[in-house]
Amino acid sequence: MAIELPDHLIALERTAWAEIQAGRLTVDTARAVYEGIAAFAEQAGVGRYDVEMGLKKAVRHPEAEAA
Repeated sequence: MAIELPDHLIALERTAWAEIQAGRLTVDTARAVYEGIAAFAEQAGVGRYDVEMGLKKAVRHPEAEAA
């Protein structure tokens, strides 16, 4: 099942991923991503874990999405 992720959630994860790669992930960024995932999962009626994994795959491995 493919989950249609909202643009704002993808943008949050991109920010977090950039901070992780730079070694400067902040608590505020991590919290924003977590809360965004939880809110979207509840609203969409899907599992939080599924949303989180789909989001990470879309941001960290976009080439897999294109295949």
